[in-house]
Amino acid sequence: MTRKFMTNRLLQRKQMVVDVLHPGKATVPKTEIREKLAKMYKTTPDVVFVFGFRTQFGGGKTTGFAMVYDSLDYAKKNEPKHRLARVSSECIHTVMLPGC
Repeated sequence: MTRKFMTNRLLQRKQMVVDVLHPGKATVPKTEIREKLAKMYKTTPDVVFVFGFRTQFGGGKTTGFAMVYDSLDYAKKNEPKHRLARVSSECIHTVMLPGC
């Protein structure tokens, strides 16, 4: 599921390229990808940021980027405001989702 994994100690995060295989199905929602990555890296979904997903022609495989921060404070320092707003709108402005 992940490749080109790199631990970035300077920014206190793990960076990776994410490949999602979904043959015969529509594109997988980003919230679902965040939850699975959080489970894989034993953290909460609020410190996982996913972006830049593109589905290959014909479907079945989607590729994008993910960053898993060590804490929410580091994420707030280093992530662009628009990505922070996306994550907070998913977790805070809707009904509190488990793990957000």
